[in-house]
Amino acid sequence: MSDLRVAIAGFGLAGEVFHAPLVAAVDGLRVATILTTNAERRERARRAYPDAAVVSELGALLDDADVLVVAAPNRAHLELALAAFEREVPVVMDKPLAGSVEEGERMLDAADGRLTVFQNRRLDGDFMTLRGAIERDELGHVTRFESRFELWKPEIGDGWRWLADPAEGGGVLLDLGAHLVDQARVLFGHPLHVYAELDRRRSGVQVEDDAFVALQHANGVHSHLWMNMAAPLHGPRFRVSGTQGSFASDGLDPQEAQLSEGMRPGDRGYGERPDGLMPGAYQRFYEGVVSWLRDGAPPPVDPQDSLACLRVLDAARRSAQTRSVIELEGQ
Repeated sequence: MSDLRVAIAGFGLAGEVFHAPLVAAVDGLRVATILTTNAERRERARRAYPDAAVVSELGALLDDADVLVVAAPNRAHLELALAAFEREVPVVMDKPLAGSVEEGERMLDAADGRLTVFQNRRLDGDFMTLRGAIERDELGHVTRFESRFELWKPEIGDGWRWLADPAEGGGVLLDLGAHLVDQARVLFGHPLHVYAELDRRRSGVQVEDDAFVALQHANGVHSHLWMNMAAPLHGPRFRVSGTQGSFASDGLDPQEAQLSEGMRPGDRGYGERPDGLMPGAYQRFYEGVVSWLRDGAPPPVDPQDSLACLRVLDAARRSAQTRSVIELEGQ
């Protein structure tokens, strides 16, 4: 059976570091086409994937595709997805699903089952270790879940995430918050209440680069989530309190750094952590894509989960603007 032809829209951080290497590493998939309008990135794409077509127009991207991976800026997510659905091409959407709840709803209405979302942080080694401990009831009833993505990047560069108008979908809430809220929902269900604080810390930023989100879940768990691009001193990645035990871990999952340095799934040491927690396994997402498209299995991530996550992030923004607690409908 021939490999599924994967078209990738975008060859920035998401496309070059995450999606293309993971696609190339999974049996049953091949990088067939890459879309980028940046001349330097086109050259890098040609060198890394000499058998792939590198194009600069959307029409050429979809001419020879069994599945489209959208790794473009958030403002382009809806347009690219709708173009693919018109051609009956399934879509893997990088998180967040869309730049707004309204755009996410339009996308799901048009998808007709042809959409999944790259929530890769479900496959971080520390998160999988924690999830297993909770499912085995090793912590008892969890009372408080603390989760942090804290980085020290004092220079903002010239990327769209920090300099563009907020309508472009930039900012740390949609960027890192899409991971942290998704993880909290996977563990404890959709929250009932949301409270948030958003700030701009670094000189020149046009959107928030420091955020705190507090969630209250129906089972009584309180999730406290921090995301920060200007944190020289980092707190624990996870700190979880339960009635019978606790869990803590430090440092980010190593897979992003490993992929950036050229390591690939299957290489010795890939995904492994020095603390002995489970190794990470981002490639499992694309293994799930193969099963979804070839065998009719459920998508590796239900896009309804990512839409629900957008609703939480929207409530967090409203909470910060009104300095109030926002009540959510059940999901």
